[in-house]
Amino acid sequence: MSLPDYLLLAAGLFSVGLYGALSQQSIVMIMMGLELMINGIIVGGAAFWYFTAPDRPDGQVVIVLAITAMAIEMAAGFAVTTAVFRARDVDMTDMAADLKD
Repeated sequence: MSLPDYLLLAAGLFSVGLYGALSQQSIVMIMMGLELMINGIIVGGAAFWYFTAPDRPDGQVVIVLAITAMAIEMAAGFAVTTAVFRARDVDMTDMAADLKD
C-alpha cells in the first residue's frame, strides 16, 4: 500500500467516527465515535512516520504513547459513564444535561 491509501483509510476512519459522534445520543456510542476518530489520527500519523522516516524510532514512540493515552482516556470515560448510569440511571446525552452545574 502507498501513502495515499493509508491516508484514505485514516480519513475514512475519522469520517465514520465523526458521523458516529455527531449523530448518536447514547454516551457510549459517542465515545465509540471518538475512539474511531482517534484511531484515524493514529493511522495517519503512523503512515506519515513510515513513509518519511522509517529508520528513526521517534514515530514509533509517539504512536505507542498516543495509543496508551487513548486507552487510558477511554477507560476513564467508560468508568465515569458507568458511575453516572448507576447513580442516576442516565444513558443519553439529553438526560445528562443537569450534570453540568
